[in-house]
Amino acid sequence: MLAYTYPLLDFFWTMLGFFIFFIWIYLLIVVFSDIFRSHDMGGGVKALWLIFVIILPYLGVLIYLIARGGSMHERALKQAEQQQTAFNDYVKQTAGGNSADELAKLADLKAKGVLTDAEFEAQKAKVIG
Repeated sequence: MLAYTYPLLDFFWTMLGFFIFFIWIYLLIVVFSDIFRSHDMGGGVKALWLIFVIILPYLGVLIYLIARGGSMHERALKQAEQQQTAFNDYVKQTAGGNSADELAKLADLKAKGVLTDAEFEAQKAKVIG
């Protein structure tokens, strides 16, 4: 009985409407997060973009994506790299890697002739720095 009162095509249109709505919400979240994450804009410019996106949401998001869409990826990539670096530093600190042991292993490899002087210095700089 339900299929008769709600045809299959209407169901597909309803699902398409939900998907478009969720994509729209996702775009709003991405644009807002990019506005707040952007370090190349001052507070006044950020406030103007926010007001523009809130007052005229469709036009505001479209213009924002056209004007600053290319650099959104760069900012997201930069933030991901910073998070990865912070995570790697945290893991190194938490794991308790002893740099003296690592230097001893490197010196042993150099003494055996596995590492050249340049390779040893480069690895030593990584361990110390």
